[in-house]
Amino acid sequence: MIRRFPGGRTIGAAMAAASCLLVLRVAAGRAPAAVKSAAVETPRTTEGHPVLSGVWIGVTGGAVLTAEDAGESIKVTLNARDGTPINFERDNTLLRRRDPNRPLYKPQFWEKVQQLDQNGNTEDPGYSCMPLGVPRMGPPNKIVQTPTEMIFLYQVRNTFRVIPTDGRAHTPDKDLEGTWMGESLGHWEGDTFVIDSVGFSDASWLDIAGYFHSERMHVIERLRRQGNTLTWDVTVEDPDVLLKPWVMNPRTVRLNPDPKAVLAEDLPCQERDLAHLVTKEHH
Repeated sequence: MIRRFPGGRTIGAAMAAASCLLVLRVAAGRAPAAVKSAAVETPRTTEGHPVLSGVWIGVTGGAVLTAEDAGESIKVTLNARDGTPINFERDNTLLRRRDPNRPLYKPQFWEKVQQLDQNGNTEDPGYSCMPLGVPRMGPPNKIVQTPTEMIFLYQVRNTFRVIPTDGRAHTPDKDLEGTWMGESLGHWEGDTFVIDSVGFSDASWLDIAGYFHSERMHVIERLRRQGNTLTWDVTVEDPDVLLKPWVMNPRTVRLNPDPKAVLAEDLPCQERDLAHLVTKEHH
């Protein structure tokens, strides 16, 4: 994913500097075990469900980042050949395109996928400051859990989702209006929090490389906490364009144990690049 800053530069959203090693500081004075989930018991609510509230950092499991515990910090390595932003962009895009786990489109739609990919700099909504949408934006950066709803906060473009857990049913299809995030409802299946989302706009993409979807897309997210680690699994169903459901690569995030941890406000997204691009294809 990308982030556009007011000056017009386009860099990877994970890049805070021209380095391929990010060190995420956790609570000062904590022992190394504070970031090792295997040694931490999973806390539970009074209803017996795992506590999902907290700030979650260090997304791994895709082709972009690798994380490892390192004492009082978590090292998050960008999977690129060196520390330059342009090489991170190129390598990130290449790794994601070469991932064998990709959505399998019906034969009549592969030409559209290729055309969108070849014109990604102008067709990809993420490159024109539009919301990334579900599931492209990935797992949340912060969760606020209440007895009747889950609130997901995302640092990228200051996005949020409010997910009711009160047992209500989805709005009838005829009354749904397609949105970037869809209509999401949550429930528990044992220790797994399941989110069922429908009612999407077809304006968003599943990922780079022209992976589009229809308005009938149905997304099922599953979140499981073990100790200080949260796993995010996603299945995308879209019978209009896909041959079969797409099960995305699982991603994991780790709890920032600092009770005062906050999300930094994301910088405004202002599109100033498109008029100066030489080609339409993503690097």
